[in-house]
This record gives sequence, C-alpha cells and structure tokens, in this order.
Amino acid sequence: MKFLSYLVSISEPGGMIPVRQREMAQEFGKSQQSISVLLAALCDLNIVLRPPGDQRDGNSYTLHPFAARYTSSEAMEDAFRQALADIKSGELPNLLLPSYTSAPPAPSDGKPNLHRVA
Repeated sequence: MKFLSYLVSISEPGGMIPVRQREMAQEFGKSQQSISVLLAALCDLNIVLRPPGDQRDGNSYTLHPFAARYTSSEAMEDAFRQALADIKSGELPNLLLPSYTSAPPAPSDGKPNLHRVA
C-alpha cells in the first residue's frame, strides 16, 4: 500500500508514471530490484499497467484508471466511464483484487492482542 500511495503521488493526472525505476528506488529508499518486484506484484493485479511489448518505451508504466488521480471529479467520472467501456470491450483489463470474506487484519504495532474473546 505504501508503494502504491507513492506511485499515485508521483503519477500525472490520469495515471502516467513519468519516473523510471532507478529514480523510484532513490526516492522510495529501496533497491532497484525491490522496486521491480513491487511493480511486478502491482502489474499482476492490473493496478499498474505496462504497454504491450511492441509499444514499450523503456520502463513505462501507467496506473489503472480506477487507481489514478485526476484533476477534477468530472475528469475522474469521464475516465471511469471510459474505463468501464474499455473493460467491457476487452481493451482494458479489470482489476484483479482479492475478495475478502472479512476485513483484513489491522496493522499490528508489534504488541500481541491479549483481549479475551467472549
């Protein structure tokens, strides 16, 4: 989540990520290999999109329209409408987010939860 928040913060409105992995590594404080692993995981979920192989320009990435930021609520609504149409037509993959039957656990502060369950 922290890395996704970072990507959203550095992305252009609409989702284009103008920063290369090397710069991401420096700014995020991780190795370039770690950044590559984090990006691959987000790509597997379709949160981060890569252009098709013949259209790639180095390490160019884009946030899925549902994960991108926008300049206005109107721009977001237009992008969401277009994204839904593109998903239905097969031009854009849908997000592959896990389904939860219950909420994921809250982050731990390192202390065990010693409360009794009644």
